[in-house]
Amino acid sequence: MRVLVTGATGMVGSFLLLRLLELNVCVRAVMRQQFFDFPLGIESVIIADISQETDWTLALAGIDVVIHAAAQVHVLDDSKKEQLSQFRSVNASGTLNLARQAACASVGRFIFISSIKVNGEETAPGCPFTEEDEPAPQGAYAISKYEAENGLRNLAEETDMDVVILRSPLVYGCGVKANFQKLLEVVDKKIPLPLGGIQNRRSLVAVDNLVDLITTCLVHSAASNQTFFVSDGDDLSTTDLLKRIGLAFGKPAFLLPVPQVLVELGLKMLGRGDVAMRLCSSLQVDIRKAEQLLSWLPPISVGDALLKTTKAYLEKVSK
Repeated sequence: MRVLVTGATGMVGSFLLLRLLELNVCVRAVMRQQFFDFPLGIESVIIADISQETDWTLALAGIDVVIHAAAQVHVLDDSKKEQLSQFRSVNASGTLNLARQAACASVGRFIFISSIKVNGEETAPGCPFTEEDEPAPQGAYAISKYEAENGLRNLAEETDMDVVILRSPLVYGCGVKANFQKLLEVVDKKIPLPLGGIQNRRSLVAVDNLVDLITTCLVHSAASNQTFFVSDGDDLSTTDLLKRIGLAFGKPAFLLPVPQVLVELGLKMLGRGDVAMRLCSSLQVDIRKAEQLLSWLPPISVGDALLKTTKAYLEKVSK
């Protein structure tokens, strides 16, 4: 089997390449420019930009499965219209251009890494999203992912290539950046946080677990033309997550027991309603479909995944 991986230099892609090598899969990795040293045995190809104009002919030659993990995640434009245009260019138009060329190149399966944001930004506690729920994307990023999903499903009906869509919540693991890295930093530095009374529930997924489901979907017949949610199967409150990060570090998280309603009110008064949502709202996913159709269970626990994550973080900051 020959597999093409986009987004190969990112956290998910890098981990995925190593796992595919362990499975003795022939891998071709896509990168934007020649600056990344892939592990021995990985073939690389340069694709400068992903858009509706990109020529994937050389990258797709001889490929059996495409795993499309590349995405536009951030844009700098303040205009909502411009943001949506930029996200669509890569995440929707760029994805569908790749998929159409893959189908023409006789690729058998296209695995698309989407986002749980396609379903929405929050759930009521104890009421996780399921694959049968009506999507309700709110931001430009989520809308672009949803449009890509719809286009891929249409393409699967028109061609011999099947499609697998994986909707993921926040991914963490070795080399994690952005908001999760900030949580690691504040716990490591023992910075006091008024987050000792948060009672939400949020699904997360360790990169190990996400990659395990991706590789399960490589050849599993039941995955054909299906959408699956993925998580660690162990939903946590923000307070519990910080405590577990502290446990992984071997030091307690410095959490002040401020009532959740006051935390939300304070952040909204400061104009940080987006932060209040991420820290205080619930966002849960139900992974029973993957369990039932694919006999898949997350292979690594939250505790073990956080141990790996904090170890990698400490190694990085010590250099």
